[in-house]
Amino acid sequence: MHDFGFLVPIAIVGIVFGSRAFRTWVQAKHGYPLDDIRRGRRGASSLDDQRQIMLLSNENEKLTGQISRLEDRLAVLERIATDPATRTAAEIEALRDRAN
Repeated sequence: MHDFGFLVPIAIVGIVFGSRAFRTWVQAKHGYPLDDIRRGRRGASSLDDQRQIMLLSNENEKLTGQISRLEDRLAVLERIATDPATRTAAEIEALRDRAN
């Protein structure tokens, strides 16, 4: 009667391509890197990722140092703003005497 046996391979190929498209869509939606195995880009992306991590770590160290210096300067400014004027003047005179 109806022999639909030829549809089985077509259905398998369709399911494979459909699952691949679905997986790529999910990866793109959630921000995962897309694999391009045919072009050999999987290893290159890991090297790029390592380089980017190194650059971000260096920038993080630099910014942490800047924040530390700014906190020190802010502490000095707070001390100057809250200290009595006579004590601040005495400290300035002591520094002038030490410089001479």
